[in-house]
Amino acid sequence: MRLFYTFTVLCYGVLIQFAAFLGNQKAKLWVEGRKGQWYKLKSANPEDKWIWMHVSSLGEFEQGLPIIEALKRDYPQYKLLLTFFSPSGYEVKKDFPLADIVAYMPLDTLKNARHLTKRFNFKAVIFVKYEFWFNYIKVLKDKHIPLFYVSTVLRPNQYFFRPWGRWFRNHFRKVKFFFTQNNETAKLLSKIGIENFTVAGDTRFDRVYEIARQAQRFPDIEQFIGNRKCIIAGSSWPSDEKILYNFIENMPSDYCFIMVPHDISNSHVKQIESHLKDYQLYTDFDPNNQCKTLVINKIGILSKIYRYARFAYIGAGFYDGIHNIQEAIVFDVPVVFGPKYHEFEEAVDLVKLKGAFVINNQQELENVFYRLINDDNYYEKASKICHDYVARKIGATDKTMRVLEGFLS
Repeated sequence: MRLFYTFTVLCYGVLIQFAAFLGNQKAKLWVEGRKGQWYKLKSANPEDKWIWMHVSSLGEFEQGLPIIEALKRDYPQYKLLLTFFSPSGYEVKKDFPLADIVAYMPLDTLKNARHLTKRFNFKAVIFVKYEFWFNYIKVLKDKHIPLFYVSTVLRPNQYFFRPWGRWFRNHFRKVKFFFTQNNETAKLLSKIGIENFTVAGDTRFDRVYEIARQAQRFPDIEQFIGNRKCIIAGSSWPSDEKILYNFIENMPSDYCFIMVPHDISNSHVKQIESHLKDYQLYTDFDPNNQCKTLVINKIGILSKIYRYARFAYIGAGFYDGIHNIQEAIVFDVPVVFGPKYHEFEEAVDLVKLKGAFVINNQQELENVFYRLINDDNYYEKASKICHDYVARKIGATDKTMRVLEGFLS
């Protein structure tokens, strides 16, 4: 089985290179970024003690970040290797200052895993969420290097729990400890005889809570809003935007709208502009232009500006799964999103609690928006539900660090 698995991994690498050859930009970044990666990894001093954290992309990095900050604060004697699988994470964080080395994870082969663990004196390895790389797991266990999984989420329909998934789930026994996000994951582990876990929660709540505590101000956005109430559409895709335009055009005069598209390329921003009549771009902000809509054509500020929203629309619910709602609800902001949300525990929870609202079309969106605008009791109740939910969820980092302390002290 291991030979077949490794062959599949190698085939994946070849397919990515072929996609890069055909011009796929993400594949090109994946291939180019891995050129010379061993030279970077060989720059490590093998006499140093290292902690290795691996994440898939930017979202998992945000989950790992509170752990990184705690490790650098409490264990400055250890150096940190941070690896990514996806270029969408690596390209943004390749200069991350808290890591001593930032690199791509070499493909999951026994040769690469042995080479990496020979080069680094790892005292602990942390994989975030569901980065299950089975050759690395085997080699780490063989070399008695403790492997921890943080913010792990498992579901009954995953291949681990299929009749043919025994080989994969047997690798769970090689993991030192699991920090799960929820009770469902804990029950699935227990069902297959894994008991070395604790339900710690999602560390990303700690991250967004810290952002909320810092409460960075944006004077330009405050001038744009003025005395009005604000609605924010975060990480919107074209399928989201097309059902927002009619509301934006007809929304009450005491409201304004901030649109933060997922794609801020010139071509997509121009497409948005073609549907708006009364707007301006953030990069061309004019404080004297009291327009209806501000289009944020700049990356990196969305999580900080949710503080200005009365409520928010979260994008990608008509695409492949909603974007992060934690960044909004940490400011007590009720959220609205499309139907593809079921893989996100906090979204499922809040829909049941009525702090979040699902819509399937333009009419449903406008019904929910106007209810939140016109019914103060409805809005206040939803806002309090979000507040109370976040209050119950913070603290995963502390729970995780208490267990890690026994292996790092």
